[in-house]
Amino acid sequence: MTPEKTIEEKLEALARTIGSEERFVENVMSRIDAEPSFSTEKTAKMKNQPLIRRFIMSRFTRFAAAAVIIIAAAMGANFLWPSAPAAYAIEQTIQANHSVLYLHIKSFEPNEDEPKEFWVEFYEDGQVKNVRMSFPEWASRDDGAKVVVWQENKAKVWFKQKGTLVTVNDQTVAERMLRLVEECDPRLAVERLYEQEQQGKVKVEIDEPSDKAKPIIVTATYLSEGATGGPRRILFVGQATKLVTRIDIYQLKGDQYQYTGRIEYHDYNQPIDAGIFTLDEVPADVMRIDQTIQEVGLAQGQFGDGEIAVEVVRQFFEALIAADYAKAGKLLEGIPADKMKEAFGDRKFLRIVSIGPAGPHPMPETKGLVVPCIVEIEKDGVISQWKLDRLGVRQVYNQPGRWTIFGGI
Repeated sequence: MTPEKTIEEKLEALARTIGSEERFVENVMSRIDAEPSFSTEKTAKMKNQPLIRRFIMSRFTRFAAAAVIIIAAAMGANFLWPSAPAAYAIEQTIQANHSVLYLHIKSFEPNEDEPKEFWVEFYEDGQVKNVRMSFPEWASRDDGAKVVVWQENKAKVWFKQKGTLVTVNDQTVAERMLRLVEECDPRLAVERLYEQEQQGKVKVEIDEPSDKAKPIIVTATYLSEGATGGPRRILFVGQATKLVTRIDIYQLKGDQYQYTGRIEYHDYNQPIDAGIFTLDEVPADVMRIDQTIQEVGLAQGQFGDGEIAVEVVRQFFEALIAADYAKAGKLLEGIPADKMKEAFGDRKFLRIVSIGPAGPHPMPETKGLVVPCIVEIEKDGVISQWKLDRLGVRQVYNQPGRWTIFGGI
């Protein structure tokens, strides 16, 4: 397989992943926005809080950043409920859950043995300090298994199957990340369920066994226009600790509730080894892309969108003609110069035969344009033309006003 074909397949796969994950994120956010789990007062208060922790996103790895959101969403969007009625000293439960500084979450789905895992460390004021998230292969077929570490305004995403480590940052999604983490925080689960029960949105049933070794079981059935028919969550609360230890999730299908997943909470307030929040285990030979230390792409300036897309492609191939792999890599999502040389250094780029005009990308979810072009190359003494019909260009997400090639090579 030729190097350009290898990169083409890789970047097209990334583009497909970006599209599918962005759609999922939008769906998750619409569900959260539609369900008033935050009061107006609380939402306003949260927005006014300093954004101590920032989450991260970038175009080459927007799918990676989306992965962070998705983990929080996939583990958290399923438990958008508030707390139980005061049948078993609810105040104690709320207080117990609000004292949590460390937490290890496992999220299971039907027919999958390996869970998604989520380690989180909080500041004493409840803000998120450190996060590590692990996706098994089944959770992202295109990407394969991946690990995300988020701390100090940066996210590092290790794509094990793709052999790539990406570091990105962005301030614009900090509130969203915080909100999603709060949605999946068991410290708030009981509190929210109680609020919704008071509003008549959920029916709550509590089974408190006389055997103190057994958990209190809180069954929350969401109501639909006054009748049962919404999702059902079953919370397991330790009688001694008053902490939520597990949540089973059911969805009404026909006239029966079907099991759709389980979230387990482990190691409450057991200090997490600092090494969990690093990626020291990443092999030395993986491709490393760090968009936090460089400007990616080309500034748009006075160009229109179609014009800047064509100009990015023009300068990319001019850089390859000049064997300037550092500049070419900058225009291709910040890929390191040595990796660009490894991919393209075995051929000589002679000239641009034709380029443009830009048109809409066949995958609208990528929010990009396509710039067709033909380039003349020489390899092993043979001159040929390399035709590219789907060279994708779009804005760099976390660097406003800059455009980059993202796929189709």
